[in-house]
Amino acid sequence: MSIDRNSLAFDLTRAAVLATGHVVPDPPRCVQCGICSYNCPLGLDVRAYVWRGAPIIDSQCLTCGQCVARCPRGALAFAPIGQPT
Repeated sequence: MSIDRNSLAFDLTRAAVLATGHVVPDPPRCVQCGICSYNCPLGLDVRAYVWRGAPIIDSQCLTCGQCVARCPRGALAFAPIGQPT
């Protein structure tokens, strides 16, 4: 079994970003469809955070990216912790 070094480097970079960031909303893009909350594996009400314009800072959030990936309007993105939202 060989290791693809490019893939490994990408995975390590992704892990570092996810460990040091959180999901931030762009409220004007949101149409409150709820797809983000529906796709959260932990059942967090992501839509409520977006409605308030607040970053998803919740101790249960895994920063798995499902809400970001599934949003049809691109209203969610990752940002480093401490970066202005």
